[in-house]
Amino acid sequence: MTEPEEIFDVVDAQDQVVTSMTRSEVHAQNLFHRSVHVLVMDENQRVFLQLRSPDRDCDPDLWDSSVGGHLHAGERYDQAVVRETEEELGIQLQATPPRLFKLEASPETAYEFCWVYQIYDNGPFKLDPSEAADGRWFTKEELNDWMSRVPEKLTSSFRLIWQQYCKLESTNE
Repeated sequence: MTEPEEIFDVVDAQDQVVTSMTRSEVHAQNLFHRSVHVLVMDENQRVFLQLRSPDRDCDPDLWDSSVGGHLHAGERYDQAVVRETEEELGIQLQATPPRLFKLEASPETAYEFCWVYQIYDNGPFKLDPSEAADGRWFTKEELNDWMSRVPEKLTSSFRLIWQQYCKLESTNE
């Protein structure tokens, strides 16, 4: 027996809910919808990335944020980040982590408005094999080198997130 298909809120250009539709309808029609991403950093300032499972319908076999997932219909960003972090890494957050920045919906984000959060955790993590085939720690220098040499190994969303994160870091120094 297959599970029922996820239902997403469809939003307008101002990120306001206009209706709800199935995941496949939203993706097939490139409709604006919502997601969250989390950058998990360890005590050495390395970032944990997931290699998306080869069975994923979007961006299979590409490296992505520590956590990334859609909001369910009726869900708020801060609720989704707690749920997704537990589902994808097995981390039970006691509070909503800090928001870093928001990405506007665009083709590079797969038409998702995306809030990016940050947490600190040294692991180990319990990866969901239906979501991730692997997970590894990377230094900022390794990621910057990878971004310049083989950006196609990273999801377009993560490339945007990493660029924005690096800009944010440079302004906070």
